[in-house]
Amino acid sequence: MDVLPTLWFIAIAVLWTGFLLLDGFDLGVGMLMLTSTRDERERRQMLNTIGPVWDGNEVWLITAAAGLFAAFPLWYASLFSALYLPLVFVLVGLIFRAVSIEYRGKGHSDRWRRWADRGLGTGSFLAAFGLGAALALTTTGLPIDANGDRVGGAFAWFTPYALLGGLASVGFCLVHAAAFLGLKTDGPVRRRAQRLLVRSGLPALLPLTGWVVAVQLLNGGSWTWLLVGGAVVAGLFGWASARLGHEGRAFAGTSAVLVLGVGSIFANVYPVVLPSTLDPAWHLTVANASNSDYTLGVLTVVAGLGLPLVLLYQGWSYWVFRRRLTTDHLPAAHAVRAAVAPPAGAASPGTTSREHRPAGGPEDARPA
Repeated sequence: MDVLPTLWFIAIAVLWTGFLLLDGFDLGVGMLMLTSTRDERERRQMLNTIGPVWDGNEVWLITAAAGLFAAFPLWYASLFSALYLPLVFVLVGLIFRAVSIEYRGKGHSDRWRRWADRGLGTGSFLAAFGLGAALALTTTGLPIDANGDRVGGAFAWFTPYALLGGLASVGFCLVHAAAFLGLKTDGPVRRRAQRLLVRSGLPALLPLTGWVVAVQLLNGGSWTWLLVGGAVVAGLFGWASARLGHEGRAFAGTSAVLVLGVGSIFANVYPVVLPSTLDPAWHLTVANASNSDYTLGVLTVVAGLGLPLVLLYQGWSYWVFRRRLTTDHLPAAHAVRAAVAPPAGAASPGTTSREHRPAGGPEDARPA
């Protein structure tokens, strides 16, 4: 067994799982902003639950892609070139999400905020669906030749497995977001999230279950059935906990569903990192797609030094913002001193135009 390539295969799997686990509820909250409520203060309450952490969670995606490039350049080149079009939509979705979060509170009208919410929800959906489809194709296969090049047109990647993976990611993000809102909020938002989790939690996880089972059957693993069974038990545990009003256990249940389910997927496909649907001899594996041992050794040292610091900092951020958030925690509209003095004769010296707008956006997040 190639020790360093295997170690970095596990690291890449952990990074993708960490991204789906942490940024999953961010994306889900963004999608729920479209339909869950029309009350402005409740929308601000939902947005502020992810305000302090969403950009830090997105770092897991950047790290996963960078680690893939550094440790498995052939895997990176084949995957990103074959999925160039859908990944462009993912990038556009992430841009929409970031701009909507940062600029939602900069406008003065309800129309501005409605368009920001639409951008946030649509961008979150595009990112969740596209990344889910990409991961599903990574584990079920793409039409690549002996050189790792895609065979077929621009939509050769659009297969039933891509659709299944996209729906699996979207469904999980919505369920995970409902569990997160139940854990982090109080009042109507909390009750609405609990009802959503109880009524729709299990059906929304069916695409993820289908993806996990499909990979299991394609690869014929034996011991990995234990992980699949554990994921099913975790899903039922989370659903039952939500019915009983135990939000912390419900969130732990949805988290365990993802960790065990994705863990079984990556364990089943190993040592293949990108299967070829044209010829098994053209599979990319941890052996033929990895970088040199020297490069992997340097990466291991750097990751060993930097990763604990990142985990400590992110854990500290979650600890600071660990309390439940209610609408009472949101500040009312208030005057903001201008950074630069306005010209002589201005109508409202000393304040910006934000004086009379409702405060909104993640800048309003405060530790309770």
